[in-house]
Amino acid sequence: MEELRKAIDEITKEHIIKLVISNKMNKDIEYNKIIFILKENNSKEYYQIEKYTDKQVFHENIHLDLLKEKVLEYTMDNYKQVSAWASNITFDLRISKKGKVHLGKKTSNNESLINKEHNKEKNYILKEGMIIEPLIDLGIFTKEGKVVNSKYDKYKQINRFVEIIDDEIKKNDYKELTILDFGCGKSYLTFVLYYYFVEIKKINVKMIGLDLKKDVIEKCNDIAKRYNYENLHFELGDINGFKYNDKVDMVITLHACDTATDYALYNAIKWNSKMIFSVPCCQHEFNKQMNTESLSILTRYGIVQERVAALMTDAVRGNRLESVGYKTQLLEFIDIAHSPKNILIRASKASIAKEKKEKALSEVNALMNEFNLNPTLFNLLKQDELI
Repeated sequence: MEELRKAIDEITKEHIIKLVISNKMNKDIEYNKIIFILKENNSKEYYQIEKYTDKQVFHENIHLDLLKEKVLEYTMDNYKQVSAWASNITFDLRISKKGKVHLGKKTSNNESLINKEHNKEKNYILKEGMIIEPLIDLGIFTKEGKVVNSKYDKYKQINRFVEIIDDEIKKNDYKELTILDFGCGKSYLTFVLYYYFVEIKKINVKMIGLDLKKDVIEKCNDIAKRYNYENLHFELGDINGFKYNDKVDMVITLHACDTATDYALYNAIKWNSKMIFSVPCCQHEFNKQMNTESLSILTRYGIVQERVAALMTDAVRGNRLESVGYKTQLLEFIDIAHSPKNILIRASKASIAKEKKEKALSEVNALMNEFNLNPTLFNLLKQDELI
């Protein structure tokens, strides 16, 4: 015990970049391995712990000062090996079956590991070094194309959204696309997406942003001209009742409030759009309607009803999209710690079996009957016989 404490104390006196606990002492130990990785957020360092089972990975963040305590806690009587890397030294701690501790260490240049783990480089689509005017104006990039430290989370969120769209785009060799962005607001993401389509994917796009605020629309059109984004323009209009007679390949809605999301999805379906990307917001409709006898436990507590109602709303939307011929996924857009409004609906036109469509619709009907729900999207599709 004392030997192990001294060995771990010697290791953790260094500024450790990465540490791996492995080689279980018996099969009943929950985690196969535990990894500590040095991270940085807003110029503050911390350790992220990754705990691996056979099927899952669990994460925990800790203060730098807790490294020694946590390593000792996890290692003692559980694992036979601890490997650790600092900038110029590597440690290899081995524990025998009889509890004898051996600590090996050697001088080594671990700069490549530091760059990989500490900075956690990822192959982002919007890479540092690119001069992307919207990201500079948003304060995420410096004029030289470097990520501002305090904006790194926002940078990752924008890349995440672009990656979700890219996953769908790369399934086909698109030469041109018409895209509508409903409720575009200040449109920073719209501008970023236009850059992605035109400059990175080399797709000829016609992109239209729609919002209710006249001053916002005028400002966005001025910015598009300043960026020389020739095929991006903004129009004043309501999602409900917006008319567009040409083909629409993609519909995007980011935080369209309450039933505005339903009208956007309805329009996308009517246009037979190839792709839909929607991040709903403020799902109040079901929360006001929910009424059930057999499952009243879900309506007894206000906060539970609110959250269940929001999840039900998006589940119904997903199923209704499936029922009219869209392969649909509900994805986590950003970590829930950043925003509770973190579900993204991704739908693409596909050949879906009749039985699957019918099952999706029957599930919606069952939910409506149980909770006395009257969903806007369901009614819009029914009135136009877009079953």
